Amino acid sequence: MSPDSPAKPRLPLRVGLTGGIASGKTTAAQRFAELGAAVIDADEIARALVAPGEAALGEIVARFGTEILTAEGHLDRAALRARVFAERRARLDLEAILHPRIRAEMAHRAAAVAGPYVILVIPLLVEGGPRRDLDRVLVIDASEALQMQRLLARDGGPIRQAQAMLEAQASRAQRLALADDLLLNDSGLQALREGVDALHERYLRLANARLN
Repeated sequence: MSPDSPAKPRLPLRVGLTGGIASGKTTAAQRFAELGAAVIDADEIARALVAPGEAALGEIVARFGTEILTAEGHLDRAALRARVFAERRARLDLEAILHPRIRAEMAHRAAAVAGPYVILVIPLLVEGGPRRDLDRVLVIDASEALQMQRLLARDGGPIRQAQAMLEAQASRAQRLALADDLLLNDSGLQALREGVDALHERYLRLANARLN
């Protein structure tokens, strides 16, 4: 590059945060945000994509029928959840509608981040296949028994549906095999926050090292 060439903008360190359902991903992400990190959440983007009038919602209705809508025309998440966790083909069809859109929007937002690192919360990171757009993968981990306990307390519903939701995700071993960083969330909120604080410092050091 010649001295007069403009410097290529440096992307922030991109950390994919994942974990099983009810493992504590949202709580960890909130703590990263409190510490000043940029956080981009796939679930938040998914909710925006299925708002009334959005093309993705139209495709979902075309695939699953109007019974997955409320009387006001909003997505009935409970009805759709019951469908997709009862039938693997239905879940794959929903993912085919949403996942490309979610990836594109996350990449767009990440490119605009000015801070040293960005947390990309991707619950189905393992299930989505190889990712070349991430520098590190952080797994928030908890035992399946603890996940089930938290899931039932959070969402209610039948145990069979909760079990189906757990079984539909990648195994705990698959997530751990992908992890660059691991945070075990089995000791309460304070321990989780302290773990995030330590990772925050690590990511700042890694991001700084990229600049030198």
